[in-house]
Order: sequence, then structure tokens, then C-alpha cells
Amino acid sequence: MELKRIVLGVTGGVAAYKAAELARLLVKNGIDVQVVCTKAAQHFVGPATFQALTGHPVFTDLWDERVDNGMAHIDLSRGADAIVVAPASADFLAKLAQGRADDLLSTLCLARDCPLLVAPAMNRQMWESPATQRNLAQLLADAVTVLGPDSGEQACGETGFGRMLEPEELVEAIVARFQPKLLNGLKVLVTAGPTFEAIDAVRGITNSSSGKMGYAVARAALEAGAEVTLVSGPTCLTPPREARLVSVLGAQQMLAAVEQAADDADIFISVAAVADYYVLNPSEQKIKKDAHILTLELAPNPDILANISSRPKPPFCVGFAAESENIEEYAELKRRRKHLPLIVANDVKEAVGAEDVQLVLLDEAGRHVLEKADKISQARRLIAHIAQLYNTHYQ
Repeated sequence: MELKRIVLGVTGGVAAYKAAELARLLVKNGIDVQVVCTKAAQHFVGPATFQALTGHPVFTDLWDERVDNGMAHIDLSRGADAIVVAPASADFLAKLAQGRADDLLSTLCLARDCPLLVAPAMNRQMWESPATQRNLAQLLADAVTVLGPDSGEQACGETGFGRMLEPEELVEAIVARFQPKLLNGLKVLVTAGPTFEAIDAVRGITNSSSGKMGYAVARAALEAGAEVTLVSGPTCLTPPREARLVSVLGAQQMLAAVEQAADDADIFISVAAVADYYVLNPSEQKIKKDAHILTLELAPNPDILANISSRPKPPFCVGFAAESENIEEYAELKRRRKHLPLIVANDVKEAVGAEDVQLVLLDEAGRHVLEKADKISQARRLIAHIAQLYNTHYQ
């Protein structure tokens, strides 16, 4: 399901300032956002801010005369794909659990015919209180999706659980909630980023890779309902919250991590740009620069994907082929040599560090072109294709 329209409910609390950024990011993702603020929320962020960000007037009053039939509590949620309350205060969680409807937002939630998602935000002691935990259990039993909270520094100066998730995390979680669960119950192993092979204490050999494609694939697999292990070389990226992250440096470390995780994996997607060679005798100390030519003795790194695909009972293996010439020809040769059901070919000159890429999927049925798009969109398309092939081969 593609999200098109959301009612964003904002309740009172310092975290209400994050709701403005959340509204902006949702709109940026092509979602129509209608904001409803409680009376308390307006003490923290004014309606004019949300109106400017969403392009829609903000509703605050159960008796708002802008709705012709006087039924704002009914009309505003009709046609919405979801109601998202962020921040959701302890008081508002209590209202939802008890089925109270004494203002516009609580009435909207009670009268809805769409999913309800809440992002709690409160002091850690309020979050940990038995009353809040009872209310939370009731909401979960009522099929309300609870996003967070996180642990961290709070406005009161204390540290602990109760901090609202950051807007970027909330957008990912909201979008993920409505993605088709094509890999539900499956375990997916993804490698991402470059590897780094030491020359000395400060220098090394690596490949050009931002890790963005691999991290997008991990996120898309999570959205599809999979349990994801992400084995990552050094990057500056934040991994998806629900993924199990294994951080590695060199190819040998990545191989060891992959071999261990592959024992339980249903699908292995090898996106990492693994360095082809390592230095045989790296120096423990920094090599001093002088006028002489430095000669390095290199040895080939193990082929991680080939090691896994050649197992007697391998997981469903997907490779990536970043080529600079004869892209599809070389990718297909790689696919056949490693006995892969699917390989993803792309032009390395256009892909590294770029936000938008074109991918070509090569499998037994032929070629499937994914026209240029952002990497998370491409990752979702790839996961859909993998799910189709996996179901054909293994179901």
C-alpha cells in the first residue's frame, strides 16, 4: 500500500517541535498531511507553522465551523490512510486506552476507520509508571502501532526511555508500516559499504562505496517483513533501527561474519564493494614517506559471494556487479560463474555516491531494467523481484 494521506495529530509536550520537521519530511515524501493540534500542543508550536509546512489549514476545535456539516471528527479521517499522533503524551495515551473522546483529536482517533500509529514522548518516570505501561498494553491489544520511544537526554535534564523518535526515524517507520510484507518471516543477510585493507597504521586499500545502496536494501528488506542482519564495512551511515548490525573492517572479517550469519539466512544479498586484494605484510607502524618507490605485495581476498553460493545448501544468493564497461555482459558472466539466481548490474561511474541510479536485474528469465530512481525506491523494487523469484524457487 502506498501512503497518500495522513492525519498528523500533535499533542502537548516539548517534542511537539519535532512534529514540524516530521510534517515537512512526510510532505517531502509525497504524502498529503492534515494536522490536528490539541489545545496543549499550541503552547509549543503554533498552527501557522504546520499550515506553512503542509499547505493545509490546521484543525484544533471539535466545533470547527470550517467543516460544513459540523462533523470534523468524522470527515477529517475519511480518506486518510492513517492517523499518526506524534508526539503522543502520557495523557493522550490514557485517553486512547480508555476510549475517551473529549477533544477533536481523541474523537478522530475513536471514530477512525484507518490504522492508528502513536509516537510516545514523555519523561522517563512517566513512561515507566505502571499506569502508562497498562495503557500501552491495552493499545497494543487494540492493534495500535507504537513507534518508540527512544532512550536519551530529555528536556527535563534526565536520561532514559521516553524520548520521541527523531523525525527521520518516524518517517521510515511510518512508510515501512504500509509496505507489502513480501518477505514476512524470512531471514535476510545483507553486506554493504567498502572494506579496508591496511597498508600500515594509517593507510589502506579500499573501494569507492558510500554504502547507501546496501543500507537501502537492508531497509527495504525490513519494510518487507524480514529479519535482517547487516554486515557493513566502514561508512558514515546510520543503519536501519531494526537491523542487526555487524561492523567489520577488512574482507577477511566480512567473510567470517557472513559465513556465521549465512547458516540461518534464507536470502543473501551481497551489495558490499569488497576490496579484491589485501597487503601481505602490513606495517604495524606508519611507514615514513621518503623519495623511494614503495612496493607492496598484494594477495587476492576471498570471494565472499562465491563461498556462500557454492555451499551444498546455499541461501538464495543475489550479487551486485558494478562495472565500468560491457556492464551487462560482465555481470551475466559473473552470475553464471557463481551460479546465482539473480545479479544486479550498474554503471560504477554513475552509481558511486549518487542519490539516483539505474539498475539492470539479470536472472534466468533475462534482463529487467529499473529506470533511474532514488536508492530506496530501487531497493524496494529489487526486494519485490527477489521475493517473486524466491517464492518461485523455494515455495
